[in-house]
Amino acid sequence: MSTTLPTVPAGDPDSLLDAERRTRDIHRCASSTVDVLVVGGGITGVGIALDAATRGLSVALVEAHDLAYGTSRWSSKLVHGGLRYLASGQVGIAWESAVERTRIMNTIAPHLARPMAQLVPMFDDSQGLPVAAGLGMGDLLRRGAGGHLPAPSRLSAAEARELVPGLAANVTGGRLGWDGQLVDDARLVVAVARTAAAYGARILTHTRAVSLTGDGALLADEMTGETWTLSAHHVVNATGAWAAGLDDRVSLIRSRGTHLVVKSASIGEPSCALMVALPGSTSRFVFALPQADGISYIGLTDVETTEPLDDPRASEEEIQFLLDGINPALAQPLDRAQILTTYSGYRPLLASATGSSADLSRRHAVLDGDVISVVGGKLTTYRRMAEDAVDLISERPCRTRDLPLVGAVGPRSGKVPDRLSRRFGAEAAVVAAMARGDESLLEPIGSSPVLGVELLWARHAEAAITDEDVLARRLRVDLVPEWYADVAAGAAAVCG
Repeated sequence: MSTTLPTVPAGDPDSLLDAERRTRDIHRCASSTVDVLVVGGGITGVGIALDAATRGLSVALVEAHDLAYGTSRWSSKLVHGGLRYLASGQVGIAWESAVERTRIMNTIAPHLARPMAQLVPMFDDSQGLPVAAGLGMGDLLRRGAGGHLPAPSRLSAAEARELVPGLAANVTGGRLGWDGQLVDDARLVVAVARTAAAYGARILTHTRAVSLTGDGALLADEMTGETWTLSAHHVVNATGAWAAGLDDRVSLIRSRGTHLVVKSASIGEPSCALMVALPGSTSRFVFALPQADGISYIGLTDVETTEPLDDPRASEEEIQFLLDGINPALAQPLDRAQILTTYSGYRPLLASATGSSADLSRRHAVLDGDVISVVGGKLTTYRRMAEDAVDLISERPCRTRDLPLVGAVGPRSGKVPDRLSRRFGAEAAVVAAMARGDESLLEPIGSSPVLGVELLWARHAEAAITDEDVLARRLRVDLVPEWYADVAAGAAAVCG
């Protein structure tokens, strides 16, 4: 069998996910048996659905809430090459990360991933050697994996300030490395889900798995309250931090990662990421990651927790930790009043007998059995996790290693707003066409950068069923309260 598949074209009808299709697919699944039932609509679940569908298997994916509802939308929005893992001797994970980063940036989702410069400021000469050694090892991985990111370099103090004008006066220079940055993590999840749908997978959001067996699941439609049974030859539990609730073999440590959201102007409008080494650590940094729409994320914490799964929140200690970590590198230190909001998510780490959650491996595991559970891992290596899981089900070869997602391939029109090109790639013109001549739909809503056509497209193509699906997961305006208020107020006028 050839491993080459046809690319999903922009606006392909088979990739469009709306409320009517969801209803049709529920009825079809209730009256048939699928090869694979995937439980969980985060990046791991949609990756498994795509891998299985492209091997010719019939697939249904069920998600209790929405695509990217949990951990997958609370990341640092990075496709990273695993430099941190080298420092702790996890060479295999670092190599796997570098390989998958190259695949995502070069072929799978080049429309959603960009090269991102990362500046590590130097405060004295003693810092230079260990940072340079780490960046050099990361570059060896990058070259071995075939990536096209620039090589690391050394910068003078003046050169460092050109990239990050808000640097503290005592910065004597810097080291510049490179990594990959996603336009948005939830957009990657949606693109994978839509691509899976184009190859035949049935994507059923707001559909809760009440119980699992080796040959199917009892499901509840969260929109209607109805319950029904889906029959399947294979069942895969890909629910991340929720996995232990469906499989008692799973033993996880939940680590909370928190970010602060600030206006980029408050840290000097940096044109690259700022990475400040934590005192006494060779592998942990607090970083400021500038985004395209004038905001920056400051992260990242690593706090073991047993708090409720559905509502992770930053603690006061985490907020102060991040401020204390980034402020030594800034000429104008940040204070609490400049924080627009915070966001937190859980890393589902494989349990270990020793060490803190910060030291636990980001490796993944696939637990075979009547129900297959995929646990651990991280966003960058989602495709490899999916391949390992589906290898237990099918002897057909994996076909996702160089498979472009919807929007990755096709002509780019220069006549659409930059925001649409940045977020939708080859589909930008299709999204813009939703305006149907109404130019107001191609203009920002209130104080936000969001265009009216994005609300229409979310309902038409991206499986957004509720208002919160649109606002919080497709548009991400929950990250800036002022944007949320304006877009929520304008949504009725746009969508009718």
